[in-house]
Order: sequence, then structure tokens, then C-alpha cells
Amino acid sequence: MLVKTIMTTAVRSARPAAPVRDVAITMCFDRISGLPVVDENNLVTGVISEKDILHAMYPDINEVMDRGRIDFETLETEYNDIITLRVSDIMTRPVITVRDSDPVLKAVSVMCVNRIRRIPVINENGELVGILSMGDVHRAIFQSSIMKESDGRGQKPESRAMNHAVTVKH
Repeated sequence: MLVKTIMTTAVRSARPAAPVRDVAITMCFDRISGLPVVDENNLVTGVISEKDILHAMYPDINEVMDRGRIDFETLETEYNDIITLRVSDIMTRPVITVRDSDPVLKAVSVMCVNRIRRIPVINENGELVGILSMGDVHRAIFQSSIMKESDGRGQKPESRAMNHAVTVKH
């Protein structure tokens, strides 16, 4: 199974010069936890996530050492300062990507090694063509497995699951 067969192609992206406020609005209203950042040629230059935005609120270790105790209430009020920044100020780079022609399990390996749950997918020209999430992979492998199972037993997977659920004792 190749990445291009299961990736999501309707990908929201951000530009490096976009205000973080606009990205935060997109994330909140569209329930997206991160966006690839692309240049004018649709080449991936970074990724911005909820984690990047929230992480930008926290002081680095030197500030903690200088300040001593952290006033978390004050940090929360500084959120307005963070969202006035540009995406390029806080995005993660360099960005890790996979190609649409890569095997799915190779993409999963890259994601696991780098501890990421979603990864931008590029074509042979390096242009953004999709995004792959762990959920996409799990659904695809699960569906493939269920289809193989149902072909071999003559019983629909849903009815086996329902029969099993009835016989399970709690």
C-alpha cells in the first residue's frame, strides 16, 4: 500500500508570513491540530501546530533560572502577544516529509522515529500533495484486514463483532 492511496489530499496549509492569529482561528474552527507551511511554489518550508503556538508562550530555561518561579497566570495573558507573531516566527523546521510514492509502513516508521502523528506528503517535485496521519494509516490497515477476514469466512465483520459483543461477560 502506498502513501498516495490513503493520504488526505484536501490539506489546509499556511504561508510563512501569515499571522499566527489566522492559523489559530483555522485550527480552532476547523478542529485541525497542525498545518504544513508552504511557500509560493507550494514547497513545504515548515509545520505549525497547536503545540508550537502554546510552546511559544513558555519561557526558555534561562528565563526560568533568572525568574525563579513561573507565574502561569501571566503566561496565559501573554497569549495575545504570541498570536500577533508571523507563522515563520514559531513554525517547526526543518520539516520531515514523506513522498506520495513511499510505502505506508515506511511513512509510519518515519513518524514513529520522529514522534509525530501527522506528516506532510510531497510529490517528486517536492510540492505538497497531501498529509498522512496515524489515524489514516490505522483505518487503512484495519479496513484491509477486515476485508481479508470477511473474504475468508463468509460472514460480515460487523455481525461477528456484534455476536462477540453479546457473548462477552463483564
